[in-house]
Amino acid sequence: MTHADFASRLTRSPRAFDASAGADAAALFPGLAPELRALIAASAGCSPYLKGLAEKEAGWLAPALSAPPEAALASLLAEPREAGLDTLGAALRQAKRRAALLTALCDLGGVWSLEEVTGALTGLADLAVDLSVKWLVADEIRRGKLPGAKPEDAETAAGLSVLAMGKMGAGELNYSSDIDLICLFDQERYGEDWQEARAAFIRVTRKMAGILSDVTSEGYVFRTDLRLRPDASVTPVCLSMAAAYNYYEAEGRTWERAAYIKARPCGGDLEAGARFLKSLRPFVWRRHLDYAAIQDAHDMRLRIREHRGLNGPLVVENHNIKLGLGGIREIEFFTQTRQLIAGGRDPDLRDNTTVGGLTALAAKGWVPEAVKDELISLYRAHRELEHRLQMVGDAQTQTLPPTAEGVARIAAFMDQDEAAFREGLLARLIRTDELTEGFFAPGEAESEALPELPDHARAIIAGWEAYPCLRSERARQIFRRLRGQLTGQLMRAAHPDEALVALDGFLAGLPAGVQLFSLFEANPTLIELIVDIAGTAPELARYLSRNAAVLDAVLGGSFFEPWPGTRGLSADLTRRLNGQSDYERRLDEARRWMKEWHFRIGVHHLRGLIDSFEAGKQYADLAEAVLTGLWPVVLAEFAGKHGAAPGRGAVLLGMGSLGAGRLNAGSDLDLILIYDASGVESSEGRRPLPTRQYYARLTQAMVTALSARTAEGRLYEVDVRLRPSGRQGPVATSVTSWRDYQQNEAWTWEHLALTRARVLAGDPGLAGEVEAIRRAVILEKGQGAEVRGDVGKMRARLQEAKSANSPWETKNGPGRLMDIELMAGMLALISGNPARPVERQLAGAKNLLAPEEQELLATSFRFLWSLHCAARLLSDKPLEPEALGEGGQAFLLRQTGESDAATLLARLQSVTALVATLMARQFSADAARGESGSAAE
Repeated sequence: MTHADFASRLTRSPRAFDASAGADAAALFPGLAPELRALIAASAGCSPYLKGLAEKEAGWLAPALSAPPEAALASLLAEPREAGLDTLGAALRQAKRRAALLTALCDLGGVWSLEEVTGALTGLADLAVDLSVKWLVADEIRRGKLPGAKPEDAETAAGLSVLAMGKMGAGELNYSSDIDLICLFDQERYGEDWQEARAAFIRVTRKMAGILSDVTSEGYVFRTDLRLRPDASVTPVCLSMAAAYNYYEAEGRTWERAAYIKARPCGGDLEAGARFLKSLRPFVWRRHLDYAAIQDAHDMRLRIREHRGLNGPLVVENHNIKLGLGGIREIEFFTQTRQLIAGGRDPDLRDNTTVGGLTALAAKGWVPEAVKDELISLYRAHRELEHRLQMVGDAQTQTLPPTAEGVARIAAFMDQDEAAFREGLLARLIRTDELTEGFFAPGEAESEALPELPDHARAIIAGWEAYPCLRSERARQIFRRLRGQLTGQLMRAAHPDEALVALDGFLAGLPAGVQLFSLFEANPTLIELIVDIAGTAPELARYLSRNAAVLDAVLGGSFFEPWPGTRGLSADLTRRLNGQSDYERRLDEARRWMKEWHFRIGVHHLRGLIDSFEAGKQYADLAEAVLTGLWPVVLAEFAGKHGAAPGRGAVLLGMGSLGAGRLNAGSDLDLILIYDASGVESSEGRRPLPTRQYYARLTQAMVTALSARTAEGRLYEVDVRLRPSGRQGPVATSVTSWRDYQQNEAWTWEHLALTRARVLAGDPGLAGEVEAIRRAVILEKGQGAEVRGDVGKMRARLQEAKSANSPWETKNGPGRLMDIELMAGMLALISGNPARPVERQLAGAKNLLAPEEQELLATSFRFLWSLHCAARLLSDKPLEPEALGEGGQAFLLRQTGESDAATLLARLQSVTALVATLMARQFSADAARGESGSAAE
């Protein structure tokens, strides 16, 4: 890309505060264009520092300004690369003087944007750090002080990595900025000699800081601050990456997490630095929505202001444009805190620049677009003023002058009249405060207000502060601010006493409260949701107390969007799993992900956004997505130990409700693994296994991945007893054995199970073969005269083993769900119908059922499933409406369209009686003979 020359790009200029000083500087450049001499005069007339630089570098500046500034910058950055260790300091100091002069003129003349100015300064800092580290490490290697290191290792600083923090890390260095660095080395590279290596790297770090920050007759390069390293008061200036990682994992604080938003490797071993930063991602970017970071940032702001004495009235003189009210730090904290809140769930928010971070937040709806635009404009104005303050005397200051004369100089530097400058600055500071303060400072006005409450309610609420979630003072502070709003919502609930008792159970089960209460404080709509859940589904509220992180999903932006279906779910889970570094973390991530979506289904069902049938489908979609997402993960982990799967591989066959595509909130999964070894007798890997043992253990690995309880709980209970020969058979079955068994040995009930079987994961070719076998078996085995009799006997045994123990029973017993599912499966078997859902199986049995019988079974099934699925959401215990309370009963009535519990029970008894009568007639000897006669005709 070619750039126009300097003069043609001028868009603005300061006003010379000291005209005679400016004229003296301009006189040094008689050959320059008038507009360039005017810029130099105006700049030098406001800044003694720039006047001195112009005088010292006059011979360099004149030709530099005759060319594009990008070329001049590239040239001055190239020169230090040719220096040796003895001359590096002088070369870098010269580069710094020239870069300071060039960037100041580009800034003051409007030739470069703010990002180009700060980027140029950051580029020089990167160069200075990298060259210093590599030259000094090379010297340590030459002197034999780095064990095992060779001369060529100096190119990567022999494993020493320098991290740029703060503004340098973000490429946002201000004009007279110091640079914040953390120096780490790769301990594993040195084995038992790591302590000797550490001593050498400590020397390198100290010498590097001297090269950069020592002031000589030539000036200095950058003031260098090494105090952002872990536990700086007791640790050396360079420490191992392992020690740093252990510190952050055990003791890292919110301000350190915020600091690492901007961190990047800037010198030495860049790859090692990048690996370290990647390892810190779980520390910096929490997987949950981290609203507790708001309070941390607010507390930090107040401490800084108190420490610096910045809490006085807002006036221009002595105001700190960085740390004072409405300053730069407010905008940076505003941005970084919101990034910390949501960046763990959304990597797109992890931009390390302030402007980029605000833009990303606005794009994802975390900041209104208008607020983003205004804050960026304010930020740019603040940063330009910061640069002018520092250009006056090359001082690391963000404080405006204490006198009117000093303020007038800055106004001239900004090309403004003093009065307009003062008015504009105060307006910007006040507006910045207005936009950011409400986000940080929680309102105290409603902190203690409680509505009128009965005595028993006040007694329950008084006991809350004894719960573990309110153990810390910080949790109590936040909760006191929430208590009035929370109890107010409770009193407005349809059944306040029930909601209060359920909420009490929710709070009692919370292990900690700061994070969740901060979430509530920042998102009051969640309080309404919690009260709604507590008043309707106490079991779900208790589940929430153990898995409060699922509330993040409500705020994630997609909670109320259309259901993504199995394909969308699978893609989302795969993306989440790919973001984890090892097998155990992937299992934990799958559990977190599944809980979020499971919770979403429950909330949508509870609030009437979906009915029981849609909920059943969504629960089944979710289970299928878990299986398709985890299967390749488990397979890869297992193959890493025992080699690739022998032959064509395997498929997972879902049975029962899973295969039929309709689950409830508490369903387990019925699975069979079928494989095709294609004659291969064993795997080939580090620990090869015979084929049968390979697939048996692979099955166990998959079951464990689904059902083992990790720190994040379990995914599903899994049942593999529907495999051939049940508990006695192998847990994995070859496709030929499975086909032969179905053709020659299986009982009618096993053929019946095939009517709901469906391949959910595994090799596509084998999946097609298994489905073809399933259809062939159904078509062939349903034709025998004994099918109806076998199913009738099976029904009798089931009713004896699983009778209806309550008038509210929906699943087991005559005329209930299992009875209808048994009939539908039998009809599908007899008619050779490959459909799996009950409704489609019934609809395909037109020649076996009278139309009115088909309609009775279909409508009865829909009613029973609606009641059953709703009841399972409310509780995992047998349905007893009285135990559910009024809120739970109201939910059941909404799902079934009945007016009260008595009417609902009467309908349930009527439906089950009618279905039981129909079933008895179908399985009677007369029905069997009638069917035989129909066949003879």
